[in-house]
Amino acid sequence: MEEKTVQDNKLLNYFKNNLSKATLFLVLFVMWGILSILSPYFFTYNNIFNLVRQTSVIAVVATGMTFVIISGGIDLSVGSIVGASGIIVSMLLINGTPILLAVLITLLICLGLGAVSGMFIYEGNVPPFIATLGMMSMARGLALLLSGGQILTGLPRSFINFAQVTFLGIPMLTIVLIVVVAAAFFVLTRTRFGRNVYTIGSSDEVARLSGINMRVNYYAIYMLNAFLSGVAGIMLTSRLSSGIPTSGNMYELDAIASVVIGGASLSGAEGSVLGTIIGALIMSTLRNGGNLLGVDPFWLRMATGLLIVLAVLFDQVRKKQ
Repeated sequence: MEEKTVQDNKLLNYFKNNLSKATLFLVLFVMWGILSILSPYFFTYNNIFNLVRQTSVIAVVATGMTFVIISGGIDLSVGSIVGASGIIVSMLLINGTPILLAVLITLLICLGLGAVSGMFIYEGNVPPFIATLGMMSMARGLALLLSGGQILTGLPRSFINFAQVTFLGIPMLTIVLIVVVAAAFFVLTRTRFGRNVYTIGSSDEVARLSGINMRVNYYAIYMLNAFLSGVAGIMLTSRLSSGIPTSGNMYELDAIASVVIGGASLSGAEGSVLGTIIGALIMSTLRNGGNLLGVDPFWLRMATGLLIVLAVLFDQVRKKQ
């Protein structure tokens, strides 16, 4: 009888998770249908191409944020790390560093920034909100300091072209996203680290009693998030054809919104990469559609905040039920 009850609970949870994703897909398709009626330009090749490229950058950031939120944390530094990554790779490329080496150095520095956040959180017992708020300021300050507050231009044409070319009709930025999502999905669902992330999000005490190395996992979670933010910063720099010290501004809000709208709980232990990608598509569609319809971008920012609140409210109501 007990085994049957456990099996029934697993089936119920599986049904709930898939029903949630099906609902998100339905919302996305409805948005696309409405926008295709309101704007004749929405389903044009150029607009869909731009929509996919826009989604690719923020979705990479949101993928890293998925790990953080599932673990019960939060990271406010991702937008600043995107900006710092763009400036670092731009400076290296302008000074003649080979592209692959410049990318490698940039990502190693981003890993270091993530390690600092992990150190504050685990070693210093600083709440993730405060630790990453401090890192947000430090990373943005680093970008402004290195660039002198100026936009860096003169990047190699081969680097810029990366964001413009396609492979089998798919933008290269989207190819990068597909690789990131596939790897993240595998890690979350098929590795011990992925299971540890969910366990930590459920309860720190349970995680410790289970023998999980909390230090290693906390560092890994925030380093992975910073690494993916660095990847997104490089992608964005290629797309913008220049290093902009203020790039990535408010990306932390978009990333959190994508993860929460995608079904993750800010309380931890819930969430999925697929849900996050759907959430990112909903966010990008909202912004893209608003631009096509001439909606004031400030209204769109307000709508983003409202979506986050509604998603969290829905999560709280669902838990009470």
